[in-house]
Amino acid sequence: MTTNHEPYGWYVPAGSAAAGPYALDIDPRRAGWSHSSLRVLELPPGGTHALNAGDSEWIVLPLTGGCTVNTQGKLFELRGRASVFSGVTDFAYVPRDAHAQIASGAGGRFALAGAKCERRLPARYGPAPEVPVELRGAGSCSRQVNNFGAAGVFACDRLIAVEVLTPGGNWSSYPPHKHDEHRPGVESELEEIYYFEIDGDGLGYHRVSPSRPGGTDVLAEVRTGDTVLIPDGWHGPSIASPGRDMYYLNVMAGPGESREWLISDHPDHGWIRETWPGLAVDPRLPLYEAASAEPDADPERAAAKPGAAVGAGTAPAAEEDSR
Repeated sequence: MTTNHEPYGWYVPAGSAAAGPYALDIDPRRAGWSHSSLRVLELPPGGTHALNAGDSEWIVLPLTGGCTVNTQGKLFELRGRASVFSGVTDFAYVPRDAHAQIASGAGGRFALAGAKCERRLPARYGPAPEVPVELRGAGSCSRQVNNFGAAGVFACDRLIAVEVLTPGGNWSSYPPHKHDEHRPGVESELEEIYYFEIDGDGLGYHRVSPSRPGGTDVLAEVRTGDTVLIPDGWHGPSIASPGRDMYYLNVMAGPGESREWLISDHPDHGWIRETWPGLAVDPRLPLYEAASAEPDADPERAAAKPGAAVGAGTAPAAEEDSR
């Protein structure tokens, strides 16, 4: 079941929200909410793109390929990756009210995760080796989380963003959880975007069920390039079909004064957590780990690339949820 919402619907099939150079272009106006944005930029070999940040902060995250990001007098060279299933990537932060030039010699696809914000933070580089790679759940609920833009990991004003990899046959975003109410210390109010890619041109499934009368109700078959918007509701599970690993990029932001990721489990399903201590993590995980840091041969370029001062390995306890 899909509950439609103008102009797209909460389930956004690949290509249905394309605009200009963007294979996907979701902003607050199009989504019908106030903060969260996601664009997927496709550049041909030698291609360039001018990004006007406007009233939002942005993270430029390579999905395939590498690029340079020139903003605020700094040039960040993103090595990127072959695909979202091949490794952790580096990334760049572009502050609000800034202009950025994104260029790619070999071409590629780049996610631009954004959030309407108030503070203007400095432009920065996020090194791949400093991205905390976390394993969550156990057994058939095992998944990998790349916490590149989690609260407490990389400084943003409003934006929270992570990547999740689910081995074929497993469930993630489980137990179903929500973050659609402001309850200090218990739950954050966050709009969320799920952008999917499935290895080998496979498929998966994603569920959002209402947490209130008339709330969001989606059961979607998802393939590479599909997106689900979550303004409210219990979201999960995300189900990877056997033999086909699932990737999704989560982009979140909301009106709360604190940048927090606090969730409530569905009362009918939260008990599943109690079974995990007796189960092993899926031995297929991690699908990959963050690469070791390598010395930068260009001292001037290295000096222009300050990163998040967080070591790889474990996300802060405050970030623990069912994703």
